[in-house]
Amino acid sequence: MTDLLRTRLSRRTVLQAAAVGAVGISPALRSAVYAAGSDKPEKEEVKIGFIPLTDCASVVMASVLGIDRKHGVKIVPSKEASWAGVRDKLVNGELDFAHVLYGLVYGVHMGTAGPKKDMAVLMTLNNNGQAITLSKKLADKGAVDGAGLAKLMASEKREYTFAQTFPTGTHAMWLYYWMAASGINPMRDAKVITVPPPQMVANMRVGNMDGFCVGEPWGHRAILDGIGVTAVTSQDIWKDHPEKVLGTTAEFVKKHPNTARAVTAAILEAGKWIDASLGNKQKMAETIADKSYVNTSVDAINQRILGRYQNGMGKTWDDPNYMKFYNDGAVNFPYLSDGMWFMTQHKRWGLIKEHPDYLAVAKQVNQLDVYKDAAAATRTPVPKDVLRSSKLMDGTVWDGKDPKKYADSFKVHASNA
Repeated sequence: MTDLLRTRLSRRTVLQAAAVGAVGISPALRSAVYAAGSDKPEKEEVKIGFIPLTDCASVVMASVLGIDRKHGVKIVPSKEASWAGVRDKLVNGELDFAHVLYGLVYGVHMGTAGPKKDMAVLMTLNNNGQAITLSKKLADKGAVDGAGLAKLMASEKREYTFAQTFPTGTHAMWLYYWMAASGINPMRDAKVITVPPPQMVANMRVGNMDGFCVGEPWGHRAILDGIGVTAVTSQDIWKDHPEKVLGTTAEFVKKHPNTARAVTAAILEAGKWIDASLGNKQKMAETIADKSYVNTSVDAINQRILGRYQNGMGKTWDDPNYMKFYNDGAVNFPYLSDGMWFMTQHKRWGLIKEHPDYLAVAKQVNQLDVYKDAAAATRTPVPKDVLRSSKLMDGTVWDGKDPKKYADSFKVHASNA
């Protein structure tokens, strides 16, 4: 056994011991909880795809800490290169589940993001923790926020290029929403390209884009590398917004309901462990920084997960609305209104041509019964209402009650591009 392997195994043992204390796992129970009876997971080893981002942490930690075994499953995290790759492998069954963009799942379900297939959202993995980065060159010309960018784009007539990570995904929607709130029509005034998250910083370094929206740690990495500035965080666009989800196909849930519940429960407990203490967050950062996961330095991850922000222009602040994985269960419930919101934005930007039956589609995709069973198994509180109300950066209130009216209410949209 090599020294490196010994170190890794010993670190894993320490982390598993920490998890036992944090979430009450008895080692004897790990593989025996569902040894008999109808609750036994139908598939005991599951492959879960993830993209190298901080918000893959609860999937990774459920495996590393051994929380998965408590629930009778073995999670095998599978590092993927792009969201399109995640989509394809979910659709063809190469992956059982994935850490995935909320809007990607809905895009596949609606047939607006490649092959159409009935999909399922089992839980929300995290709130907050994404950012829009503008290049240092733009910042030096005064484009440090939405208003500054709009002014620069009006005065310097050239093609501006911005990147998101998947056409129907969360980052595209945060980017478009923010630009439109500043009077910039992303469909008319800019060229928008798709770039996988780990490639964002390298592409900005060589001048391929003026700005990008992506999950951490890549916004902070751009600042550490001196090539970009944070113009806005996603939580300043929508406080406690839904972000990544645990996604799979509807077919998988139908065939393996106990597995779906067990995996959801394990990841719920991992999120609870991460949010339980600063020490746990630090251990998480050290674990996922490894090249087998996010492959970056710990300092690129551990600042923003603690709410310690800097914008690359000398401003620092403590943000109470940093990335959260559990937050006493408030993060994880798959609100129907969250799924509906992404559809309203897909309609706004011409990705859907006609209004769908927003509520009916959300009920098809978001697996509330599976989630409630997993929540009961982990003593996670469940909200009374399947819709929630939020005020976004432009003052509009989204509550899911009249999605058609909401989708049609925006002054800046695809049809006036």
